[in-house]
Amino acid sequence: MAASSSDRMRFALSIAEEAAGLALGYYGDRARLGVTMKGAQDWLTEADGAVEKLLRKRVADAWPGDGFLGEEGGGKSADRLWVVDPIDGTANFARGDLLWCISIGYLERGRPLLGVIRAPVIEETFAAERGKGATRNGMPIRVADTADMRMAAIEAGWSTRRPFDDYVQLVNRAMAMGASVKRSASGALGLCWVACGRTDGYLERHINSWDVAAGLVIAHEAGAVTNDFFTGTALETGNPILCATPAIAPVLAGLMGLDPAKLTNGD
Repeated sequence: MAASSSDRMRFALSIAEEAAGLALGYYGDRARLGVTMKGAQDWLTEADGAVEKLLRKRVADAWPGDGFLGEEGGGKSADRLWVVDPIDGTANFARGDLLWCISIGYLERGRPLLGVIRAPVIEETFAAERGKGATRNGMPIRVADTADMRMAAIEAGWSTRRPFDDYVQLVNRAMAMGASVKRSASGALGLCWVACGRTDGYLERHINSWDVAAGLVIAHEAGAVTNDFFTGTALETGNPILCATPAIAPVLAGLMGLDPAKLTNGD
């Protein structure tokens, strides 16, 4: 019998929990972290590699025909592909901050079908399958109904891959329209925050596919609108990301220089 997406969802939830336990072992023992830097503000710990190695092995054992793309070990495109960030928010993780997560996305022919994001310290698991809604700890979630930028809470992610002035300009323009703006340093959780109504939009000039592969499904299933992230070479080289309530998304697209006509709800 062919595997269903629900089979993969149960599997993803299981390995996310196992990976969370492994990551927490490092998080609680700072002597084991082995912190290094891949570049300016680009943190790496021993946990990143260990968690990805675990997830890569679990996928290979359970689904030997599936591909795997991870932040640390790379990979290549496949018709059935797992896209994983073993620790999203590594700078937070390394500093003992609460906001970091394990992000596990699954794509078929380039289309995100399911996502699981586990934030162990705050004990939250966000999950979604295409067409089946989104949940936090098993309970349904929906985006906020915010339509006025003067009431909006926006998160602006920062990437060293784009000029610093571009980030400052984006924040300034959002605040000039009346929004409050923050940054929590985890793109994956940023999409989840929109999905559950904690914020009204998430923006970043450049983000990698492993940061958003899971979160896009969760956001769409919760009613959010995004740009069409997986275009061109986004899987390998990333793209801008916009995720917001339906009413605010076109306004934010204008701030980002994106075409509002190309926004999508995932259908």
